[in-house]
Amino acid sequence: MRAVALATLLVLALAPLAAQNGKTQWRTPWGDPDLQGTWSNQTLTPLERPARFKDKPVLTEAEAAAYEKQLVEAGNVDNRTPGTVQDVNLAYNQVWWDRGNKIVADRRTSLIVDPPDGKIPPLTPAAQKRREEERRASDNEKFAASWLDFDVYSRCIIRSALPRLSTGYNNNYEIVQAPGMVAILQEQVHETRLIPIGGSTHLPSTVRQWLGDSRGHWEGSTLVVETTNFTDEGRGSTFQYATKNMTLVERFTRISDRTIDYEFTVADADTWTRPWTAKLPWNRIDGLIYEYACHEGNLGLEHMLSAARAADAARK
Repeated sequence: MRAVALATLLVLALAPLAAQNGKTQWRTPWGDPDLQGTWSNQTLTPLERPARFKDKPVLTEAEAAAYEKQLVEAGNVDNRTPGTVQDVNLAYNQVWWDRGNKIVADRRTSLIVDPPDGKIPPLTPAAQKRREEERRASDNEKFAASWLDFDVYSRCIIRSALPRLSTGYNNNYEIVQAPGMVAILQEQVHETRLIPIGGSTHLPSTVRQWLGDSRGHWEGSTLVVETTNFTDEGRGSTFQYATKNMTLVERFTRISDRTIDYEFTVADADTWTRPWTAKLPWNRIDGLIYEYACHEGNLGLEHMLSAARAADAARK
């Protein structure tokens, strides 16, 4: 009986669920809020509110069902003519894509919640110039002189700049915690963020990193992470045409056994006329994240440069 009692106490001590003040809390064995697990931020909800929903921040259930159906059909890449340029550009058939089939559970028409119109604030003149330069560089990739002319994703450095939004596939993350540290593994391109918790200062401004420098702390059950020290040493290394001086504040709140409420706010006076905020759920997925080996056995970059040389020859 004594052994059974001790085992019961151990289970209760390690249990992630504990009722406190009438609310369910998920806790690690050392007492921090527990965000651990494998999660996906997959959603059909667009970042910005479409013009058709200009004055409608939230849909009815019927409207949401019809909108989801429309988005799934529009995103089906098998609806294309074989042998066309579009067919080749889309590369994979539908079975390889993983956009999901749902908008966010609260039926919002945009991930952006501030400003209230669901739109990214206006770009500054300098940011508009950066946007045009990036677009021209993207158009000129077919004449790339070296691998340095490709963006950081094509070069398998990082998937994209922080914060991460839902894309066509590989929307999975794994969170692991230890006392004083939170690690977030991104499925693609398998980079891991290491976030010290509680009290440490940011790196000197002279130290710049692909995913910036993150520092976290707990506000109740919410993990708040501030990230600075980004870099602009490669096309696609900054978020939405921002500069390396952008500040990112993320908030992770476990709201159910299978959902984390994720919110981010970005600010950069050299890019947007005001800070802005977006929210999207991270939903638990059952299973492990497998390795995404971007360049292992991949001849894509070599072939793209070969194609660029052929394009050069065709211009002469």
